[in-house]
Amino acid sequence: MLRILFSPRVLALHLLAIGALVACGLLGRWQLGVFEDSGRPHATRDPAPVAVGDLTRPGRHMTSEAAGRRVTAEGTFDPSRQVLVAERDGGLWLLASLDLGDGTSIPIVRGWVSRADDPAVAVPAGKVTVTGRLQPSEATDSVRRRARQLPQGQVLTVSSAELINVWRGAKLRDGFVVATTQSPPPAVAAKPVNAPPPTEAGGLTWRNLAYAAQWWIFGLFAVFMWWHFVRDILRGRAAEREQEHKPGPEPAAA
Repeated sequence: MLRILFSPRVLALHLLAIGALVACGLLGRWQLGVFEDSGRPHATRDPAPVAVGDLTRPGRHMTSEAAGRRVTAEGTFDPSRQVLVAERDGGLWLLASLDLGDGTSIPIVRGWVSRADDPAVAVPAGKVTVTGRLQPSEATDSVRRRARQLPQGQVLTVSSAELINVWRGAKLRDGFVVATTQSPPPAVAAKPVNAPPPTEAGGLTWRNLAYAAQWWIFGLFAVFMWWHFVRDILRGRAAEREQEHKPGPEPAAA
């Protein structure tokens, strides 16, 4: 039997079945991966930057469509209105108020520093143009704030409701901008803060899951056909041997 199973003809059948099984398994796994990826959030179209005033209004909540959009803001930083946002990746965010020149201001995350006495903390003077991503105002964590005794000039969240009380007299637009570039650049630049582009929820593509199941079914069918052909070969060989050993008819008596 082993000689039959490893004969050139049957060996080629073995290799063909293994190849078909591996190919169907990999193709099914690929389609399953496409199905899984379709359910994950993915980046949306990233439009060109627009003026921050086009997407925000004082006293109005920023829309969800504006979150993550690239914006530009032109104005001057107020040195008296800068705070440090604590507990940000082991360091601090530099959060300053940018006066837009129309009576309103927008909070700007200028960058990240590891300590409060970093030279980059100094607020740039003069008119600047900031490009960055607009983010919604964070919720105020009053419980954690009461549990922490923060140094003067530090906050835990970038919250418009909290900043109105910290920067008294400022007419703030909702949300804040995470700066990616500033023109002219500051004398000492802080480390940029990562601001991901806007994303949208994915929708599962069930068709790809069906394709994965089909490929795996094809693989099982290949195994069945291999077993079927090998069985027929063994049965045929067994029948041949039985025929060979079958005694012939006895000669007729004279």
